[in-house]
Amino acid sequence: MLTTRNLRMILWATLAMALLMNYLTWLHDYPPAPPVAAAPAPQAGGGASGGDTGLGSTVPTLSAAPAAGTVAPTPATLAAPVVPAAPGVSAVQAAPTAHVVTDVLDVVVALDGGELTRVDLPAYPQVKGQATPVRLLNRDSGASLFVLQSGLAGAVGASSPTHLARFSGPEGELRLGAGQAELQLPLTWTDGKGVTVTKTYTFHRGQYQIGLDYALQNASAASWPFAPYVQLLRNNEPVETSYFHPESYAYKGPAYDDGQKYQKLKMGKTPPTLDRQIDGGWLAAMQHHFVAAIVPPVGAAWHYQLTTQGNEYKLAATGPSQQLGPGASTTLHQTLYVGPKLQALLEQASPRLYLVTDYGKLSFLARPLFWLLDQVHRIFGNWGWTIMVVTLLLKLLFYPLSEASMRSMARMKALQPRIKALQELYKDQRDKLGKATMELYQKEKVNPVAGCLPMLIQFPVFIAFYWVLLESVEMRQAPFAGWIGDLSARDPLFILPVMMAGATYINFKLNPQMGDPTQQKMFMIMQIAMPVMFAFMPSGLVLYWTTNTVLSILQQWNINRRLAAQTKARN
Repeated sequence: MLTTRNLRMILWATLAMALLMNYLTWLHDYPPAPPVAAAPAPQAGGGASGGDTGLGSTVPTLSAAPAAGTVAPTPATLAAPVVPAAPGVSAVQAAPTAHVVTDVLDVVVALDGGELTRVDLPAYPQVKGQATPVRLLNRDSGASLFVLQSGLAGAVGASSPTHLARFSGPEGELRLGAGQAELQLPLTWTDGKGVTVTKTYTFHRGQYQIGLDYALQNASAASWPFAPYVQLLRNNEPVETSYFHPESYAYKGPAYDDGQKYQKLKMGKTPPTLDRQIDGGWLAAMQHHFVAAIVPPVGAAWHYQLTTQGNEYKLAATGPSQQLGPGASTTLHQTLYVGPKLQALLEQASPRLYLVTDYGKLSFLARPLFWLLDQVHRIFGNWGWTIMVVTLLLKLLFYPLSEASMRSMARMKALQPRIKALQELYKDQRDKLGKATMELYQKEKVNPVAGCLPMLIQFPVFIAFYWVLLESVEMRQAPFAGWIGDLSARDPLFILPVMMAGATYINFKLNPQMGDPTQQKMFMIMQIAMPVMFAFMPSGLVLYWTTNTVLSILQQWNINRRLAAQTKARN
């Protein structure tokens, strides 16, 4: 049985944990600034061959030509080719482009390198109610640089269809027609000596997954060595985190998966490293709600590498060196994903790509919770009602535990007059007061801290709920009712936090006041502080906690009523 002194220690420990969390949040908000790159940033609107002056101007090249008819497992090495500088207007601006429009993607592909130069997401406005869509890949400026480059690396000094080479293909707009399931964009390159490569992007209706295929034909008399590669080039401007903008805490940066473990490569004072051979993984450039990912084919080890320069990083996957014999032909396939973190679509691209929806350490709770939310949402079609229904289901799941706990709390409240009498009797004898109080608890079979158990169990669920609401793009800009137009943003009128404060106060008054007056004041301050803290959190999270508190009030009221009736019957 816990003593009053132990109860005081628990309160101080809780306060210490709160202070520690605030300190860690402060460190997260104000991390050391990353080192400034010495090299100049990419030029605004720069091209694949003329505008890149940093990481984008290098391509993988074969370290050695493989023997005829073999696939060499050695990875490609990086070498910087000679790239002619184009004064004034960059090459990609002068080069033609293809504009591909599907029902979910608006893409610009440069014929210089076949680079994905721009990707807009029409279904996801930057600001709710406005027409401007989220722009993921782009060359709008050096600060926002984010492109996907691909090609076939060749031997040093040889002509190869890299992301710096010129391709030929259809120009202008290609639009997915009504009833059309997919749209292909073929781009062709030749070395003029008999080697022809057709690089084809395949876009699917309703999909953010993009197929990248190569058809190679060697009509020359010599073997032609090559190695496929795909890379994401991004200027990863640091996000200034703020308590008033919870979405700023979402991870932004490079990540990869090796088929067994998912790993974030956090950009910071010490540059992250990646230099591995991996079969069956993926690489991704992540940000809040959206991602660009590379999924190499399974069955051969690809060389995963991260290169950084200041805030800029290049995340590359290079396939094993191969060669195409005289008169031979072959095909290659890779999968790309550029779009929102819709978990069902991510799993279609790769079985473990759903991990880019980063729920943190409590993923083992958050993912089943999201599954439950998704199933209920299929019935109600509204995420606000879904949150309330799932809260009710969780309350029913924990009902037996809550029932036992609340009964103990109700008995505690019934003992309050006797406890106050003991406090008056032993007001100057704290040891005797503690001993007499514990004897009373033992006699009446009451545990003074039993009411804390449901809170301790609910806290991990609460944290998991927080990450589900913060990270799940399915709830981005999702309306509820009335003034709540976005459950992933704070309540614009602060009505829900006020309702939460009222419910929290009522629940507090229904439960017994434990401890001495100082401890009771601490509990009261916590009841006031919680709604204030929640005021700037996603309104969906406030809706969850308010619903949970109202259900707790109803449950406690019912238990108090039943216990009062039982006591009256005994008397």
